[in-house]
Amino acid sequence: MQVSVRRLSLYPLGVARSALLSPSPRLLSPGTRTLFSETGVWEKEYRPETRRRVEEWWHPRIMAQWRKDALEEDSKGKKFYVLSMFPYPSGRLHMGHVRVYTISDTIGHFQRMRGHQVLNPMGWDAFGLPAENAAIERGLDPEEWTKREEELLGLVTSRFTTCLPDYYRWTQYLFVKLFQAGLAYQKEAVVNWDPVDQTVLADEQVDENGRSWRSGALVEQKLLTQWFIKTTNYAKPLLDALADLPEWYGVKAMQANWIGDCTGCYFDFKLKVNGEETGETLSAYSSSPETVFGAAYLAILPSHRLLHGSSSVLEVGPGGIVSESSHHNMLNTLATGVFCFSLKRLVMSRSVFMFFIRSHMFIVCLCLTGIPDCSEEDLSVARALNLRWTTVLKSDEDGTQTLVNSDEFSGLTRQQAFDSITQKSRDQRVGGHLTSSKLRDWLISRQRYWGTPIPVVHCGSCGPVAVPEDELPVTLPKLPSLTGKGTSPLEDAHDWVSCTCPRCKGPARRETDTMDTFVDSAWYYFRYTDPQNTVRPFERHLADHWLPVDVYIGGKEHAVMHLYYARFLCHFCKDQGLVAHREPFRKLLVQGLIKGQTFKLADSGQYLKREDIDFTDKEPVARRGGRVEVTFEKMSKSKHNGLDPQDVVQQYGVDTVRLYILYAAPPEQDILWNVKTDALPGVLRWQSRLWQLVTKLRAARQPGDIPNPSLLKKKELAETKKIWDNKNYAVQEVTSHFTGDFLFNAAISRLMGLTNTLSSATAAVVQHSVEFEEALAVLVLMTAPMAPHLASEMWAGLCQVKNPLSLPLQQRGDVLQQSWPAVDPKYLDVPEFVELSVMINNKACGSVTVPLQVSKDSERVQQLILESPLGQKLLSARSIKRAILSPRTALINFLVEE
Repeated sequence: MQVSVRRLSLYPLGVARSALLSPSPRLLSPGTRTLFSETGVWEKEYRPETRRRVEEWWHPRIMAQWRKDALEEDSKGKKFYVLSMFPYPSGRLHMGHVRVYTISDTIGHFQRMRGHQVLNPMGWDAFGLPAENAAIERGLDPEEWTKREEELLGLVTSRFTTCLPDYYRWTQYLFVKLFQAGLAYQKEAVVNWDPVDQTVLADEQVDENGRSWRSGALVEQKLLTQWFIKTTNYAKPLLDALADLPEWYGVKAMQANWIGDCTGCYFDFKLKVNGEETGETLSAYSSSPETVFGAAYLAILPSHRLLHGSSSVLEVGPGGIVSESSHHNMLNTLATGVFCFSLKRLVMSRSVFMFFIRSHMFIVCLCLTGIPDCSEEDLSVARALNLRWTTVLKSDEDGTQTLVNSDEFSGLTRQQAFDSITQKSRDQRVGGHLTSSKLRDWLISRQRYWGTPIPVVHCGSCGPVAVPEDELPVTLPKLPSLTGKGTSPLEDAHDWVSCTCPRCKGPARRETDTMDTFVDSAWYYFRYTDPQNTVRPFERHLADHWLPVDVYIGGKEHAVMHLYYARFLCHFCKDQGLVAHREPFRKLLVQGLIKGQTFKLADSGQYLKREDIDFTDKEPVARRGGRVEVTFEKMSKSKHNGLDPQDVVQQYGVDTVRLYILYAAPPEQDILWNVKTDALPGVLRWQSRLWQLVTKLRAARQPGDIPNPSLLKKKELAETKKIWDNKNYAVQEVTSHFTGDFLFNAAISRLMGLTNTLSSATAAVVQHSVEFEEALAVLVLMTAPMAPHLASEMWAGLCQVKNPLSLPLQQRGDVLQQSWPAVDPKYLDVPEFVELSVMINNKACGSVTVPLQVSKDSERVQQLILESPLGQKLLSARSIKRAILSPRTALINFLVEE
């Protein structure tokens, strides 16, 4: 199998218009400093101008090599799929994007060097409110704005863009599959309305203060007909599958809490008024499904859709609507709920819609069944209303309960009835899917233009009808202008709205709502495996080959909603036979924020720009007066604390920014961006020291200076042994950090330690030892995934060293084409003996070799040392008060009387 795999640009930093992204190096002007790769002349120091030229030279070459390797990649290698979450093109890429793509790019390079087939793609989540609002602000068409952003950010390796028909055709295809499976449906609902963005928000897009997650506006309640996806049908499988995701540290609990305890289910009731069918189906939650034949009433909240608009329930009787705060005031109507379950339907002979806040159940669930046999509260309500109900539980002498008066389920235990009733409900598609009382179906309708059109037409005769698959995509029409106000803009596209019903060929109207952008991003990990397919969303054998994603990287803010929707779509596709895997992501790497230094007036909380502040005194003050609070907060334009990645890259360089991001904090922690901290100066110094090591080896191997390891003396041989140990320890530790905990900061610290060891090497060791040369080669190789441009140049310089002793420097190809270094087998051999350092009264006195198996036994070690020549000489005539054997190092300290 040959797969075209494009990887993320090594410039995930939005620097398309800088010289760093030139497709070829500019001609050098007289006096311009040069670099080794161009001239063969090595510069002794790594200056800012050198860094700029190195990055400018190597970027297009590394990109070209990646593309070539992707086409020639060995299909026998183990696959590795590393994926970053979609970016939105609502504005310039920000530092949070820089962080996620730096991490994924580093992992991709590392796994490629290990011989794996690597898929590390990138695309655009280009639909949605951010892009539409940005286009409206600038008076542009959203499509034109999106294309401008892609060009501006220079992400020439994008695999696809969700706003193009060749992508959203398949989003519509999956929607049709959901519709056909009964999982996509339309109903009237009281919804959250954002008065600024003029669109509906899902419950999870409203914060705890009742404000929109994007605009910040106070959300209003509206009654609208909306499209939903019945994710609640998959609640229990999604909850249970979390047990198979051991590497979702921290996020599993968030997902489980979001779903809730799936101990009950919804049942469908057909609504009748005065004995007449209303066409309404009411889904009511029951926490004890096995006792549903004993239900006495249905209870709904005042916000339920049936109590608003033109509902037939409001037309029943003169009773009116009572106060929400009344504890037992009910509206007793002639409405009844008919249990849609079997041929012998259960008629709720005297149902009641009650306006009653039940403290433990009514937080989210809008409609419940009241079952007196199962709840003291339900029992008291039924008695207060003088309702009749059927007893359905019988207690046996042994304490077990069996069902009675429950049709074919009578005689079953509660657990047996639970399983049978829910299964039969599912078979007859009238409910029965285990879920929690708080989880809601996914509301996907948006009253905006810039989104995937919902592929449904509304026919007066046939009702809602899905657009046939062979007529997809339903493309967005061009509109003369957008305001972002009022109803869906697509309603004004009259020629587009008017259509023919696919079923009866009569007149029909297209759906004018578009899908929430979360639908586009719920399946993109599939499309990446087969992005050019024009026949189907993806070939199953390709999706099965690459999935699950080995490492999925993204922000904490998507740890619930997006992951829940993406997991749901994967479960659904598995049930549809589209893929073999039920879970899409194996390991999750949730990254923290990059926070900027923020200044605001202490009194008013107004955010200030840096130029509005006087830093003359010890404490900053506003130039217009007032004490200033200095904090670190999430970067945003409104807080004046953001950074333009292009500016940062031009100032420090791509490799420096990458190293800073990886070194400043572990991925899951926040980074407080402050160039005065140790992290940035530290990585700048480290790059210079790496360069100096290459300079030192090249200088030691001038023509005529033939290396000769036999010239090394005993002290120098001990030095080479230390270098060899340090090299192997670094390989072991860095590899572990890259594959296990992703502590890139710890990996860089270990490489800095190896750098220190090599920097202190004597001239003879540098000139004559294979250990120094090999350790330096390994150091550059392990730096390459994180700082590919610098490492590429240093590798070019190393490979031209005269008379190389080590095997790595005799290999062909650039640094990213080399194999990841391995620990020498001898280093892993367990020694039979340990050299134990001996101290007397905290002073070193020598060492004694003892068997490894007794080296932690304090009494046995003391005995062996006292029997040794060293012990006989220094301890035999002295009074030993105490002997302390170190648990961590090979050392023992004897405390003796002087």
